[in-house]
Amino acid sequence: MLTKLKKISLSSPTALKFRNLASKSTSSPKENVDCLVIGAGVVGISIARALALKGREVLVVDSASTFGTSTSSRNSQVIHAGIYYPRSSLKAALCVEGRKLMYGYCSERGIPHERVGKLIVAAGEAGVSTLSNLMDRGVENGVEGLRMLDRCEAVEMEPELNCVKALLSPCSGIVDCHSLMLSLLGDAENHGATFSYNSTVIGGHVEGDSLNLQVIGSQELENWDGISVLNPEFVLVPNLVVNSAGLSAIALARRFDGLSSSVIPKPHFARGLYFTLSNTREPPFKHLIYPTPEDGGLGVHVTLDLDGQVKFGPNVEWISGVDDVSSFLDKYDYTVDASQAERFYPAIRKYYPNLKDGSLEPGYSGIRPKVTGPGQSAGDFVIQQGEESHGVPGLVNLFGIESPGLTSCMAIAEYVANRFSK
Repeated sequence: MLTKLKKISLSSPTALKFRNLASKSTSSPKENVDCLVIGAGVVGISIARALALKGREVLVVDSASTFGTSTSSRNSQVIHAGIYYPRSSLKAALCVEGRKLMYGYCSERGIPHERVGKLIVAAGEAGVSTLSNLMDRGVENGVEGLRMLDRCEAVEMEPELNCVKALLSPCSGIVDCHSLMLSLLGDAENHGATFSYNSTVIGGHVEGDSLNLQVIGSQELENWDGISVLNPEFVLVPNLVVNSAGLSAIALARRFDGLSSSVIPKPHFARGLYFTLSNTREPPFKHLIYPTPEDGGLGVHVTLDLDGQVKFGPNVEWISGVDDVSSFLDKYDYTVDASQAERFYPAIRKYYPNLKDGSLEPGYSGIRPKVTGPGQSAGDFVIQQGEESHGVPGLVNLFGIESPGLTSCMAIAEYVANRFSK
């Protein structure tokens, strides 16, 4: 069936208005599949791999021309320890487990990574109590090796650092996310998973015990005038659907006729900019350097690339007004305005006072899918599995998979695959 599916054309005439894609009336051909994973980011690939390893037949569809083009390629590439998250949260459990799985997998497969360690710093006395709370939380979560450092100890480790105290996390690290995804994808394909790109799931409806999903070619959606009708090229009828669409996961779930809107959280999006450090012969830091957390994120921090490049970011810029089509096609604004560096300098100089004027150059940006907004407490991962979660058999929704999503990807995959193994 999967081979047959790959041969289907994605260029038929339009016949169904986009706003009514959940209609049960369609003449589009239907294809039965075992497992459908929507989204080929690092989490979707990991889930596909885990399901394939358990003997499931897996199809992965993504609207982009290749894997990992969105959030998975626009982050800090940090392996988090599991410090920041409440003890009872999915983020805490899956980050700690995911970190262990990732270090083991990367070591076994030769994927570039390094356990560089992290210092979370209090630049003033006001941040000391936050560090203490973070240490207590990290210990509760099972994070190994945490140690509080006074100023002298911290500066001895990092002479360019300014702080009154710092929390050392020796098990934090960095990873080459692209190499990781390539390896996970190869495993999935070697166990029978099929990946179909330039294919956008734009809605669906519950029919009997199945979710019927409407798929269209991304190019056709790209060229849509917003007025004429769209006809799904085909309808997929999976036994298991994993909505791992990242930034568009909530928008897509809203288009599942038969899924109650009460179980779908309100989406929030935070854009983060990164700037790279130039005009330096040697990196000023050997560890990841993080300030105490701020509203919507972990603060503008120091990230080290495996090639030695130093990056600062991300900041938090709340965005709104994204329509569904733009969301499905990843039409977000990823531009980095060089003038925004002026906002970075004072934030960075709190812990790196020797940062020189003119040394920040525009890097890249990313957008984090969130389930809580400005001024609200950080939300947990939302993983809805099966009929008991939302009333729809065979549907898994993944909402708000932001940081530490990369670190947690393999643990999230096991969490889902164990629930739906044969």
